[in-house]
Amino acid sequence: MSLQFTDEDFQRAWGELDEPQLDGGWELFTETMGVKIYRLYDQETGLYEYKVFGCLAGCPPELCADVYMDLVYRKHWDGYVKELFEKDIDGQMAIYWEVKYPFPLSNRDYVYVRERRDLDVDGRKIWVILARSSPETACAEKSGVLRVKDYKQSVALESDAACGTKVFMNYFDNPGGMIPTWLVNWAAKKGVPGFLTDMQKACNNYKSYCQKK
Repeated sequence: MSLQFTDEDFQRAWGELDEPQLDGGWELFTETMGVKIYRLYDQETGLYEYKVFGCLAGCPPELCADVYMDLVYRKHWDGYVKELFEKDIDGQMAIYWEVKYPFPLSNRDYVYVRERRDLDVDGRKIWVILARSSPETACAEKSGVLRVKDYKQSVALESDAACGTKVFMNYFDNPGGMIPTWLVNWAAKKGVPGFLTDMQKACNNYKSYCQKK
């Protein structure tokens, strides 16, 4: 089964590294630690879609892509992961991901597909990873865990012309249930920059991790 990501999907992601597409209602939500986060209100769900622009200093883009793709390693550095693995479900590789939520909220889980492409764009090396929920994938839901059925994320990575990485990220998910507004705002304002900081540390430690495997 095709992952259903098109060439245009990949081009749309890396194009934001050059020209951020912020027309049509996007607003600057917060700026912290050199990371700008924009959001767009989704009328249908009452939730926000986010775009993130920033840099990861000292981490080359290919290393960032490798770390981002390594699900086993992520369980070592991402404290919100309860369970994470990739498996063949009915002939298609899909990822199962359970995320810890603070008490008394129920954990959320995702079943999604993803694709990475290492691109050469007129001599520029750009790494793009696309992911989307895959509700058509047969994976039983767990008691006490809410399944996120509307999720998408795109990541584009390119050298910042120094020894770091220029990052673009676009994501949306509908976690379902009654999520307090403060938690949604915290996740966007603190969680995303925090994730990038953790990602930076993970990149710095990846070589040592691989040597110990």
